[in-house]
Amino acid sequence: VCSLLAITVDRYLSLYNALTYHSERTLGFTCAMVLLMWSLCLGVGLLPLLGWNCLRDQSACSILRPVTKDNAAVLAVTFLLLFALMMQLYLQICKIAFRHAQQIAVQHQFIATAQATSTRKGLSTLSLILGTFALCWIPFAIYSLVADSSYPVVYTYSLALPATCNSLINPIIYAFRNPDIQKSLWLACCGCVPSTFSSRPRTSSDV
Repeated sequence: VCSLLAITVDRYLSLYNALTYHSERTLGFTCAMVLLMWSLCLGVGLLPLLGWNCLRDQSACSILRPVTKDNAAVLAVTFLLLFALMMQLYLQICKIAFRHAQQIAVQHQFIATAQATSTRKGLSTLSLILGTFALCWIPFAIYSLVADSSYPVVYTYSLALPATCNSLINPIIYAFRNPDIQKSLWLACCGCVPSTFSSRPRTSSDV
């Protein structure tokens, strides 16, 4: 989840500070941020080993053994807040992308219908990504708030499995929606690129 949030922030900054983004976001800065993020996540993951667990009081266990009910609630609420922040950032991204697309359309005298089609494609891809993320994670987060260790384990696994597979689904969505990724897959698997890709114009929705 923190990785997805970091990607969202990076996308927002790449549009909001388009002129200075590449000079500010150096490789060293990116590596430092990734290391910091993973260190933070590792620290949170190690909390049960440091005593934040319910091993001494089984009645305090949540569905996420050995995490306590209170800690599971904090994690679930934190996730919902992070998701709300991601939604807000993506709304801002859409506003900036719309403005950039209109400016590009005016400068290059694009046909209005073609630009509208490109914008709809970009929005549909974004909606698909966010919708999949919400469907995979929100049910599990809400279940963590209302359930306890007395609930059947099969319920927990049935909701946790889609959440853990979300990061596997996103690349598949991008592969089917982004021509650049499709070209890379064709080259990796077949060693060639279909002629339809070379003649296809690049649009703002491909970014």
